[in-house]
Amino acid sequence: MGNGTSIGRVRGLGASHHGAHHWLVQRTTAIANVVLMAWLLVSFVMLDDFSHASVVKWLSQPVSAVPMMLLVVTLFWHARLGLQVVIEDYVHDAGTKFAVISALNLAIFGGGAFAIFSVAALAFGGQA
Repeated sequence: MGNGTSIGRVRGLGASHHGAHHWLVQRTTAIANVVLMAWLLVSFVMLDDFSHASVVKWLSQPVSAVPMMLLVVTLFWHARLGLQVVIEDYVHDAGTKFAVISALNLAIFGGGAFAIFSVAALAFGGQA
């Protein structure tokens, strides 16, 4: 059996067999980021002032806290996807690529967890 036709190789999504999924998820997170950032900007415009007490009061409502957490998740996820592509394109040594992607994952998950914890702490009345 040979490699098949050119279109058959294209439908195979390349060597990794997941290129289309990565592209689709990146576009989906981009659209979610646009919608959630528009919500955030409108919410900031509607605030009386930007004092700590005012922001905590705004963020203590579930209607504000849940979209803020979704924004954190989509922003960090989108950043991870984009940086992963850059690393895969420009880091050629397999060991270095593994180490850099591992460090990226650690930073993204750590930063995202910290951000979600901070929003939750403010939403539940604690001091972040």
